[in-house]
Amino acid sequence: MRLKYLLSTIAFLSGVLARTSAQTTTDFKSYTQTVPGSNQTYALVAIPGGTYMMGSPATEKGRSADEGPQHKVQIEPFYMGKYEVTWDLYDLFAFTNMEKEMAAKYTESDANLTKTDATTRPSPPYVDMSFGMGRAGYPAINMTQYAAIKFCAWLYAKTGVFFRLPTEAEWEYACRANTTTPYSFGADVKKLGEYAVFTGNSDGAYKKVGTKKPNPFGLYDMHGNVMEWTKDQYIADYYKQVASGKVKEPFAPTTTLYPNSVRGGSWDDAATVLRSAARTPSAPAWKVLDPQSPKSDWWLTSASFVGFRLVRPAKTPSEEEIKAYYDIKPIKDY
Repeated sequence: MRLKYLLSTIAFLSGVLARTSAQTTTDFKSYTQTVPGSNQTYALVAIPGGTYMMGSPATEKGRSADEGPQHKVQIEPFYMGKYEVTWDLYDLFAFTNMEKEMAAKYTESDANLTKTDATTRPSPPYVDMSFGMGRAGYPAINMTQYAAIKFCAWLYAKTGVFFRLPTEAEWEYACRANTTTPYSFGADVKKLGEYAVFTGNSDGAYKKVGTKKPNPFGLYDMHGNVMEWTKDQYIADYYKQVASGKVKEPFAPTTTLYPNSVRGGSWDDAATVLRSAARTPSAPAWKVLDPQSPKSDWWLTSASFVGFRLVRPAKTPSEEEIKAYYDIKPIKDY
């Protein structure tokens, strides 16, 4: 009887371990996160912690004043999405029926669906938010920062693993990948087309994720394709505040709807916007086509250049911290 119980326990634990897919902090290495009840996965790259100089030197070509002064930042280890989040995964969150249909096909448990049903989710958009540029394998676009955070909450309900948006400091650290040049591949802008989708080679549309060369950490599309949301409020002189000791990293909390920080540049941007240190503030114009009043908390109808990728801290926060991160209220623009 004891042997039978032991064997059943081992089988149960094996199933748990298979589901978590190297999700322990003691085994810090890149892995692929499975999404239960679907055929979707999300590849994560282990980013080692370290110290770096955030921002750009005054001599960097194309530099903006909001990139300085450079200041030293300590980064804890974390995992980061190898690719930008694609429509394939985002649509399961945005379309409840799609999730349930796939769950039926891939034997999702009722308990898991109940968890995701309790997650705040968007109403389906009234138009195709890819605007015909491509869906399967392409980066999801046109979501607000609020929507991106709620996607993380939905994914947490699906997997039991805490995901969030990167801070600006984490994003730049991961993009630089131990480099100090304007781009993670160096300073030669002529090589940009090998690593990025931008105005010089996009033909007016984004491309499937991972079509260009990765940076030294193995992350794709950190330069170009679509801009990526960070966790931070955009504050133009924030680096000056950090350098003076007035504020401290790791991030500037979001307190107003605009602006928030996006990074990396996009298919619709020139080379200087794709630099590792370049910062871009969000703007009300990104919702200009939205007929709702007030504007949608979920969709940016005029921002086909904005998407996101996820991070997972190597050290899992407390349940209280996780709840506080996900349990945000939309900041209205009226």
